[in-house]
Amino acid sequence: MTSIVMIEGNVAYNITLDPAVWIFDDRRINLKSFFSSNKEADKSEGNVTNVSKQWEREIREGAISPPTLQTEKKFEKEKVLTGSFGILLKHFLENAQPLQNATALDIVTHTETITISLSQAADAILAFSNNGEPLKDNGPIHIYFAGSNKERPITHIRKFIVK
Repeated sequence: MTSIVMIEGNVAYNITLDPAVWIFDDRRINLKSFFSSNKEADKSEGNVTNVSKQWEREIREGAISPPTLQTEKKFEKEKVLTGSFGILLKHFLENAQPLQNATALDIVTHTETITISLSQAADAILAFSNNGEPLKDNGPIHIYFAGSNKERPITHIRKFIVK
């Protein structure tokens, strides 16, 4: 199995994607917080109450001092080594520059080809790690559509073809 995925077809530039280096990309998304924030968006009123309580507590008891810079760096490094991350497909599609007549994207997997619209593709998230490990068995990437297929992502992706 190769860890390289191509974007090709009706584009100005063919793009080679290497998910192994995305861990260093500042555009990465923490998937656990992303999926939990979608649920929390429905509870926004409860969040306002929690923030108010926290604010009152800090006024009464004083704010907690922030951790030192060294501690923050260690915490960030640990998050990267143990987290589950993804990145928006939109970033890569923009770099490939689909031509004006392009309307769809074929997702070619090991066993099938799935066709979606380019607008759906722009909202897709490419997962590249789970609990700090690359997706080797059924990867190199998985596709999620804003949490709608959280339990059953598209796996075994080989390439993307813009049509």
